[in-house]
Amino acid sequence: MTKKLWQASLNQKKNSNLFQFEKYISNEFNIKLNNDFKKILDWSIKNSSDFWSSFWDFAKINGIKSNKKIKKSKIFYKNLFLPGSKLNFANNLLAKNNKEKAATFISENGFREERNWQKLNESTNKLVQFLKNKKIKKKDRVAAYMPNTIETVEAFIATSAIGAIWSSCSPDFGVKGVIERFSQINPKILFITDQYFYNGKQINIIDRLPEILKAIPSIKNVVVTNYPGKSSIKYKKKIKKVNLTSWIELMKINIKDMIYPNFDFEHELAILYSSGTTGKPKCICHRTGGVLIQHKKEHQLHCDIKEGDNVFYFTTCGWMMWNWLISSLASKASIVLFDGSPMFKKDDLLLKIADKEKITLLGVSAKYIDALRKFKPTLKYRYKLNKLKTICSTGSPLSNDGFKYVYQNIKKDVHLSSISGGTDIVSCFVLGNIYQPVHMGEIQNKGLALNVDILNDKGKPIKNSKGELVCKNPFPTMPLKFWNDKNDNKFKDAYFNRFPNTWHHGDFAEIKTTRGFIIHGRSDTTLNPGGVRLGTAEIYSEVEKFKEIKESIVVGQSWDNDIRIVLFIVMNAKFLLTEDLLKKIKAQIRKNASPRHVPSKVIVVKDIPRTKSGKIVELAVKNTIEGNNIKNEEALANPKALEQFKGLKELSI
Repeated sequence: MTKKLWQASLNQKKNSNLFQFEKYISNEFNIKLNNDFKKILDWSIKNSSDFWSSFWDFAKINGIKSNKKIKKSKIFYKNLFLPGSKLNFANNLLAKNNKEKAATFISENGFREERNWQKLNESTNKLVQFLKNKKIKKKDRVAAYMPNTIETVEAFIATSAIGAIWSSCSPDFGVKGVIERFSQINPKILFITDQYFYNGKQINIIDRLPEILKAIPSIKNVVVTNYPGKSSIKYKKKIKKVNLTSWIELMKINIKDMIYPNFDFEHELAILYSSGTTGKPKCICHRTGGVLIQHKKEHQLHCDIKEGDNVFYFTTCGWMMWNWLISSLASKASIVLFDGSPMFKKDDLLLKIADKEKITLLGVSAKYIDALRKFKPTLKYRYKLNKLKTICSTGSPLSNDGFKYVYQNIKKDVHLSSISGGTDIVSCFVLGNIYQPVHMGEIQNKGLALNVDILNDKGKPIKNSKGELVCKNPFPTMPLKFWNDKNDNKFKDAYFNRFPNTWHHGDFAEIKTTRGFIIHGRSDTTLNPGGVRLGTAEIYSEVEKFKEIKESIVVGQSWDNDIRIVLFIVMNAKFLLTEDLLKKIKAQIRKNASPRHVPSKVIVVKDIPRTKSGKIVELAVKNTIEGNNIKNEEALANPKALEQFKGLKELSI
């Protein structure tokens, strides 16, 4: 049994949304659940259509719910929940209309601005009128090349209000990356910022506009926003004949309150993109009702978000966690948006913001917690964080040391909720809940109404052993489709080609006796020395313990009719890879993982390739060292990093 790090008090449980929901369904269905998450989970899986219908009522979703709970199909992804129901996403996000704080923007240099609910409603109405004036209608695509600002949130809400389809890329995407994504969906309008800042550096965005417009002729209208707190940049390059509108000009529109129409539960909401590291990014189209009901479930029942809470997730507009964060508005919570480097001039900048802004839920990546642990090994509760109830961690598996660091240095009494899902479902398969304890290194349990399991190669369920993470029952946030995917061929290949009529997610994971989950990395990058499948996460968790090592990436290299493990490391300043350190690394991996996990080669590099959302790209490194072509280097934030992996002499012996 792994070590228990935290458990909610009886008072915390009784005051939770989950407790209220338990009472609600206990009364409605005459069942006894006894504050037992396993019982609630089992009921929700066996009665998933009842669950979703009841949760609509419990969460007070703004719309018209049909009497039919599910339209069943033999094809997994064609099962429809609450068919015939109608709602407007914007009506649900604009949950209040008063002078209380709705959104806060903070830049890395400390610039801060607030928007109250009344102003958020007003700005959205102006944007809706503008979009209508420009003949943007239902199902038209609206693209945004924007930083994580309040204006971006308003543009998203307005797009959903008229039934148009939103799609965004963050400014750290290069021009080719933007074109590669947006050119597939033919947007009619583009929202773009003039500039953004990262780690003190100003990056001009507006001068990229002519190249984007040339490549995507469907864009006829462009709205330009100024980066908050900065003087606007004048265009240096000539912009072709499109209708250019400044945000300031747009906000001068006079408008009264509007009534937004309801759309089908299955109506298109947004297009998100796969990382694109194995080819052209897939355009994943998500449905309005499914996203709203799933996000509200995760926010309210798993993260205990309540009206008046202050939710902060460190993300960009190119990552699915941005969509997850913005949906917090539907629970009448306030959101905090941060743009820039999370360690600009101060390693623990995000914690300082969390303390000052009275954050109740703080969302970060596992990589950030690990970096904090290395830069501030003895933080020792420097910030009071009196209002902080929950810390969410995602992006990659959180190591045992990461779990310990949070409780020993950030806050003792906090719900550390490691979560895992993905862009594919714009939500989570496994995450936390307030009824169960937090065990070191484990994600607490499945999401309610999701029959998540681990299967071996023969498709049989396994416990305490690593295998493929799957979901065995349909759920509302299954993507509606891939854009431009004839007969759903790519869609079926992505999720349903491994196990019959079962969602195959592509994560290598296991279920522990606690019912907690451990994610061992992507299954397409598992290591297979001697034919035994090993997860990369076990190696990373050991390497991360060394103060000498900044970061690492591990791959399997085809060698001598087998696979050998190769570990690449980036050293921290003032440290070298000595023979003594090499022995210590291998000894620790052998002791705490297994002899099979010990790398055959350990090689120092200067940088590690990663996606725009910060995930390391093992497959690209593996292909590079084996001399294979990389299909889409533009998907990487730092493609030049791959150069150092080519033709390495150490890998030829």
